[in-house]
Amino acid sequence: MTFFESFQMAISNILSRKVRSLLTMLGIIIGIVAVIVIVGMGNGMEKYLVDSFKSLGTNLLTVNIVGRGSTRNVSVDDMFEILEESPEYLESLSPTVSVTGQVKIGSETLSSTSITGVGESYMVMKDYELSQGRFISYMDTENRNKVVVIGSYLNREYFNGRGVGESLRINGQEFEIVGVLSAETDDVEEGSTDDVAYIPYSTATKMFSSYGARMSYSFAVKSEELVSQAKNLLDNKLYEVFEDDNAYVITSMSEILDTMTQMINIVISVLAIIAGISLVVGGIGIMNIMLVSVSERTREIGIRKALGAKQRHIMRQFVIEATTTSGIGGVIGIILGYALSSVATGVIKIALDTDIAVTPSSGSVMLAFGISVGIGMLFGYLPAKKASVLNPIDALRYE
Repeated sequence: MTFFESFQMAISNILSRKVRSLLTMLGIIIGIVAVIVIVGMGNGMEKYLVDSFKSLGTNLLTVNIVGRGSTRNVSVDDMFEILEESPEYLESLSPTVSVTGQVKIGSETLSSTSITGVGESYMVMKDYELSQGRFISYMDTENRNKVVVIGSYLNREYFNGRGVGESLRINGQEFEIVGVLSAETDDVEEGSTDDVAYIPYSTATKMFSSYGARMSYSFAVKSEELVSQAKNLLDNKLYEVFEDDNAYVITSMSEILDTMTQMINIVISVLAIIAGISLVVGGIGIMNIMLVSVSERTREIGIRKALGAKQRHIMRQFVIEATTTSGIGGVIGIILGYALSSVATGVIKIALDTDIAVTPSSGSVMLAFGISVGIGMLFGYLPAKKASVLNPIDALRYE
């Protein structure tokens, strides 16, 4: 009997016992679906994290100065000097002042609007785009001009889309709107990343010095591959000044992203392994059913042996049948896994209001399917071996 004939007989036996075959495949199906959805969830979360961190700038280094008293400190000019001395690593620099204040437009007071003092390079570093006007210039920071660049939310809600040339008040002081940023998100709403106001860092420092505003420095590295070297460079430069590595903190968005991605991958791997246990359970189910099948088909085996079938032919027949059963279960599991992934994507978007998409990887699908087929062969071997060693005379007498 050829391999193709054995495969045809296996399909015929599976179809003749549809319900039993389906129940036999159930463990395999559940295992495949679980692995596909869990790995897909991990891929979606990883992509969501990468996209989120890209908006923050994965090639950026943020330096926060804690200081060591009045005798040891660095100024804005000192940081720009470091930039000029290291053109092979550092591309640009923007001092950043995060402040707490109130924005007032007409009679409306806005408490959710984020106010940040930045330099002229900030927009390019963050990969922002302008929809109107211009961004903060070098002369704005040099002269401490009272100009502001607003997000699309303020422009739409309070200026009917024509904010450039208008004015608003920040902590009671009037600022002229010189630019409007393009929308960062689809949902432009209060408190979002589009509800922002950027002013010159020098103006912010002067205005909010009594409020304890602290300045940080954002460096753009020439490429993500140089982030580690650039961080070491800044660390060495700052250590020369403070002689204390507790006097400053250098934060790398790229390193934070790598750490979070590794944590997600570990969790997903553990969950996938746990889900994969059901594949083993499914294999045990296949072995049990195949043992029952051997008992039910003892007389058939005796007839085939009497007609000249060898042990290897009988063994091959039952191994192929077990493998086919698990393979069909794997195919059904893959189809259901992709379908459930699409459903899960929609549920997550509605329930959590995020763009996390459950995206199964072809590698995980092929691995899960390969394991299911391998389990079918492995757990089909014992019943096949039992069938192949049956004595034909005893088998023909079996009722």
